[in-house]
Amino acid sequence: MTDQAIIRLAGITREYLMGGERIRALAGIDLEIGRNEYVAIMGPSGSGKSTMMNVLGCLDTPSSGQYWLNGHEVSRMADDDLARIRNREIGFVFQTFNLLPRASALSNVELPLVYAGTGARERRSRAEEALARVGLAERMHHRPNELSGGQRQRVAIARALVNRPSILLADEPTGNLDSATSVEIMRVFGELHAEGQTVVLVTHEPDIAEHAHRVVVLRDGRIDTDRRVEHPVGAASAVA
Repeated sequence: MTDQAIIRLAGITREYLMGGERIRALAGIDLEIGRNEYVAIMGPSGSGKSTMMNVLGCLDTPSSGQYWLNGHEVSRMADDDLARIRNREIGFVFQTFNLLPRASALSNVELPLVYAGTGARERRSRAEEALARVGLAERMHHRPNELSGGQRQRVAIARALVNRPSILLADEPTGNLDSATSVEIMRVFGELHAEGQTVVLVTHEPDIAEHAHRVVVLRDGRIDTDRRVEHPVGAASAVA
C-alpha cells in the first residue's frame, strides 16, 4: 500500500445467495483512495455501488480480497473489531438524516461521543466545534423540526465529523433535498475537503458527482472507469 493511500482494496469480491442462486455484487475490485481525496462512486442500479459503500464503511465484509483502511486490514476483522474501527475511522452521512427528533442539534451531534464514552465537557466542546464547521453555531439548540432540510443534513454531517474520522462516507447525501439545497450541501463537502478531510461520496446523480475531484464508475460489480475531474463544481469557491 502506498504511503498516501488511506483506502486500499485488492481483489475485493462480495457474493450473496438469493433463492439458491449465487449473486456476485462485487467481482474483483482494485482501488486506492489517497488522504484528502474527494472521490465519487457512481453506477447504474445493480452495478454494486451500494455493496461497495457497505464494504468501504465496514458495514459488510468481502467474500474474498483485502481491504486496508488507514493501515488496518479490516477485511479479516471480527465484528467487534470492525465496530470499533467503524466508529473511530468513518463518519457516515446518509440520504435520510437519521436525527433524533426530540433532541437538539447539539445533542444529536454529541451522540457518537456518548457511545464512545467521552466525558460531558469534551463532548459538548467537540460537538460545538463540529456544528461551527458546518455553519450551524447559531442553531445548535434547535430541534430537527425547527430546521430546514439543508440544516438537518448539516447537523448529520457535523455528527459524522465529531469523532474526527479518517474518511467521511456519504451515501446519496442530497437524495432528499431540492436542487438549491443540494448545492448548499455540496458546498459544505467541498469546504471540508479543502480543510483536509477525505470524502467518499456514493451517488447516482452525475451533476453531484462532478463536485468531486475523481469519479469511479462501477458496472456489473467491476470498475468501469476511474477518471479525474478537470474542473470540479464549486472547487474555486471551496478553496477561497
